Amino acid sequence: MIDRLERARQSGRKIWALLFVLLALFCIIFFAARGRFQVTASTGTVGTVLAPFEMAASFIGQQIQTVTANVWEIATVHEQNKMLKNEVEQLRQENTTAAEYAAENERLRELLAYKQGAHQFDLLAARVIGRDAELWTSTIVVDRGSKDGVRENMPVVTGKGLVGHVTEVGLVSSKVQLILDARSSVGTIIQRPESRVTGILTGTMDNPYMPQMVDIPRNADVEDGDAVVTSGFGGIYPKGIAVGHVAAQHSDDSGLLKVAVIETAVDFRRLEDVAIITASREAPPTPIQPTPLSPGAEAAAQISAAQTKAAAQ
Repeated sequence: MIDRLERARQSGRKIWALLFVLLALFCIIFFAARGRFQVTASTGTVGTVLAPFEMAASFIGQQIQTVTANVWEIATVHEQNKMLKNEVEQLRQENTTAAEYAAENERLRELLAYKQGAHQFDLLAARVIGRDAELWTSTIVVDRGSKDGVRENMPVVTGKGLVGHVTEVGLVSSKVQLILDARSSVGTIIQRPESRVTGILTGTMDNPYMPQMVDIPRNADVEDGDAVVTSGFGGIYPKGIAVGHVAAQHSDDSGLLKVAVIETAVDFRRLEDVAIITASREAPPTPIQPTPLSPGAEAAAQISAAQTKAAAQ
């Protein structure tokens, strides 16, 4: 029993001695690696023994510093990359917004130029806020209503030409029937002075974006490229608003009349901003007057009328 205790004490002393030696070696290696411990010539043997440990400690220290620096650099680069991505996304959004503003300004400048050139009209700017999915080429909804003074049958235009007219009015919005609608009917006239042929513009289901000018005499003077404007007849559209130009011609089903296919001045696929004509100082077109009779013809007509009346009695 006593021997066993003695051996345990000796073993404990050996362990403590080993720990002391290891601690001393660690301290020597640590300070040597940091350059704070200089081995003299008189301790060359110790230097020789410790050299491998110093090299190992130096290598490990360098590797730890390298790994630490790399980890820090990776973290820094990752954070910078994240910031750059956010900046790129913000710039992309700003560019998109700027492009939208530029396009809107271009449309509004176009309307303003039209307003400055059309002094006979009072115009109310409006924005397209809806379209009927099933009747895409028939109606639109604008953000102006009765509170803005909008009433039914007011014409709607852009800076390029005729859009349609108001058919329904709400408090803050209105529905507009487009000239592309098959139910639409617009009095039109060929603008060329040598022609001045009149007709009716109406939409067609065959080509929704190309309305037709109908009721044109078969031998009427109409040429491809002729400009078409409103005639002023019908009581809704003032005279002289641009409609489009003749893109093609053909005879109607009866063969007695001509049909002119019109390419509209307005691009209805990109319709965003419009103007409502709230008042017009355009004089209505002069009604067609009967040809005046000569005095002799007028007297003969009166005698004929009197004879007809007497015979009836």
